[in-house]
Amino acid sequence: MDTFLVVGLGNIGAEYANTRHNMGFMVLDAWAKASNIVFRSDRYGSIAETSFKGRRFILLKPSTYMNLSGKAVRYWMNALKLPLENIIVISDDLNIPFGTLRMRKNGSAGGHNGLTNITEMLGSQDYARIRVGIGNDFSRGGQIDFVLGELSEEQHKEMPGICERVIDGIKAFATVGPDRAMNTVNTKPKPETK
Repeated sequence: MDTFLVVGLGNIGAEYANTRHNMGFMVLDAWAKASNIVFRSDRYGSIAETSFKGRRFILLKPSTYMNLSGKAVRYWMNALKLPLENIIVISDDLNIPFGTLRMRKNGSAGGHNGLTNITEMLGSQDYARIRVGIGNDFSRGGQIDFVLGELSEEQHKEMPGICERVIDGIKAFATVGPDRAMNTVNTKPKPETK
């Protein structure tokens, strides 16, 4: 069975649970809930396992804090003996509007500390990532407060749909391949008609 390591980036601790920087954790929590699985504490993070159409997904929420996420990713990639192309990282992104998704097979860290550390620890940027847009509605110098700030009530209501789109994208990545998955994920969601 083909195995994929799906890493959701975030910061541990209740005070960070609903912050914009924790998009990766939120997506994996939604996936675990939908699949009726629970996370267990393990080396460098919390781990859960699920499968879909003959593919096995190891969900990892690193416990190392965001800017040291690479340690957890490298450990689990080696422990599971996975190639780089079977790693998918979910992160927040300031540079795209809230709820917009961007899937890439590789690329730069785009100023994201978690991705920067993963790239350093793996010695490569050839791993897939899905960036979840959080927008950049902050004044100059307010970036840290913004990413560590809580989602608005409206944004909270949108999260289940956003999480579902990310999860579907990852399942597509593993079953129909990255290119077809990117075509689906990188299109704008249709606004719901009232």
